[in-house]
This record gives sequence, structure tokens and C-alpha cells, in this order.
Amino acid sequence: MELQQLRMFKAIADLGSIAKAAEKLHCVPSNITTRIKHLEDELGEPLLIRQGRGVILSPSGNLFLEYTNKILMLAQESKRAIARDSTPAGKLSIGAIESSATSRLPKLLSKYHQLHPSVDIEFSTSTWENLEEAVAKHELDSAIIAVKSVNPNIECIEIYHEELVLIASPSFEPITSPTSLIGRNIYMWPTGCPYRKALENWLEKNSVSVPITSIASYGTILGCVSAGAGVSLVPRGLYEQFKQIGGIKGYVFDQLHPVANYFIWNKNTGYHSAKEAFLELICTELTTLNVNTSAHNMTP
Repeated sequence: MELQQLRMFKAIADLGSIAKAAEKLHCVPSNITTRIKHLEDELGEPLLIRQGRGVILSPSGNLFLEYTNKILMLAQESKRAIARDSTPAGKLSIGAIESSATSRLPKLLSKYHQLHPSVDIEFSTSTWENLEEAVAKHELDSAIIAVKSVNPNIECIEIYHEELVLIASPSFEPITSPTSLIGRNIYMWPTGCPYRKALENWLEKNSVSVPITSIASYGTILGCVSAGAGVSLVPRGLYEQFKQIGGIKGYVFDQLHPVANYFIWNKNTGYHSAKEAFLELICTELTTLNVNTSAHNMTP
């Protein structure tokens, strides 16, 4: 069953004539006759009753016309929905690493919902590797990660830089250099986390070797730090959100360079109005972080 067959059937029903339908659709009557015969064979019921020089609908044809009208209307509606000038609607599945999900996205998602209430958002968090794989497999429409994707099937654009803050309990002696971490517990996300990699590079560059405990939860990491159990390196967004609670002091070092965060999507997906609207909002709201980062520097 094809849309063109349905258009032919509707034209016949509206005009009461195969010849008039052919004229309207700019094709020859024999083409319509053949296509309608194939449709009747597929349905197993006659749709038309030949009557003189015209045709009328059979009982099955009258019933089928109701569905034909609905299908053609939905087909037209779907074309409008995915048009580049259409109002964003439908489902949008987004993923993000936990740091972005916790600190940067809540206000953004709230604003997006206010701007585009017809979009049904499905949101999830995971590691950047899992998110990249999910986007590549079309399991997610898009994601925010802190590693530049090199997957040939993925589009990747830089959206903002996340400054890094070393955090510790205020009861600790001030952290003035990498050597201040010797003898202290360090809590970080497991290997593969770009923020952990930044810390490891900083320590290695300064010839400091200390063990790092892996914890795959920023909530647990922040709890350990505020309790005085150790230190951690976190994105500034996370620090700014939780420093108000107390029990955390932040330190910024020039050698701990900001980490770029990226918005990714599958380049083979085609145009997605809801995703494009989300990307536009991100570029408007989050790229200001690149400008404002230097204004918030803390000195140890």
C-alpha cells in the first residue's frame, strides 16, 4: 500500500470518475486503474463499483475512504512536523555526563520545556563512552560529553569550557601545590573521566604520585570531601552548586586547564527540529561560560 495509491483512490471518491481523477493527478487513466486494482488485490475487497461512465464506492470502499483520509492527513502532518520551519515537537532523547546533568542542565531543561512544551524529553546520564555509543546507535538523539568524539558517524561541536576546582574540607590545611595532596585521600570518577585525567596529568607533571580512589558518583564524592575524608577535582559548575551547603572549600590552579564540553549527535539522523532547538538554546545559555570563567578565579 502506497500513499500515491491512496491519493488516487481519494481523487476517484471525490470526483466519481477515474478519468477526472487522472486529469487532476496528471497521469493516464490506465495507470490509475492498474494501481487501484493492485490496492484492491492487497486488501482482498473491491473498493469501486463501475456504474455507467463513472464509479461509486463499494461498502468496503466507503469504509476504506475514512482511513484513507486519516492516513493522508497524518502524512501531511508528519511532513509539516519535520519541516525546518516547524514548531519543535515529538520525542527528544538527551544524554549527559553526570557533572553536566547535575550542574548545568536543570535550568536549561526547564527553560527548554517552557519554550517548547510540545517536545517530550527523555533524559539519561552515563559515562561519556556509553553516551557516545548510544548516539552512534541512534539510541539517543544527542548528548553532552567532555571528550571530543572522533567517531566518523558523529557530529561534535564545542559548547563551553568547564573550569576545574580542587575541593577539600575547610578543616584541611590550605592546598597550595600538588605536593599538598601527598598523604591525603583523593576521590575521583573511574578511569576514563576527563576530569580525572586532568588531575592525573597535573600530578604527573609535578612528579607527585598519590593513589586515587574511584567513586562513580559525585554525590558520594562530595559527601566524602565535606566530611573531611579527602579531596577531589570537580567541574566549577558542580562546585558552585554545592559550596552553598558548606563543608567545601575550592582551589583553582593555572596548570589545571578548563575542559571543553561537547554536544554530539548522529550525522546520519537528518534534520530534527527538537534537537536543533535544544542546540540553539545551549549555544545561547552555556557558551557564556567561556566568557565568564576568568571572572570567577579563586586563588589558593
